[in-house]
Amino acid sequence: MKAMRPQELAERLAAEDNLVVLDVRQPEELAICRLDGVVSIPLGELTRRYEELDPAGEVVCVCHHGVRSARAAGFLQQMGFSKVWNLTGGMDAWAVEVDPKVARY
Repeated sequence: MKAMRPQELAERLAAEDNLVVLDVRQPEELAICRLDGVVSIPLGELTRRYEELDPAGEVVCVCHHGVRSARAAGFLQQMGFSKVWNLTGGMDAWAVEVDPKVARY
């Protein structure tokens, strides 16, 4: 599985690269902090909702620390997605490395 560091994701988002940021956290976690423009599909719903995503597109999976998003990325790869990334360290690493204004929990 491919991994992406928060700084690389920040650069890609700033460049307006055509990628989907898939946040697999629960709604109550998204209420604490989130990246603008994410697609929200909680991990527990991904097996029945993954078809909402384009398998030919590039997807970066995000969660709190990177564990659930790694599971999501692995699942998407099994379903035929070839351009899937896991955000290393998740939103917590994003808050530390990219944007200290993002709430940590």
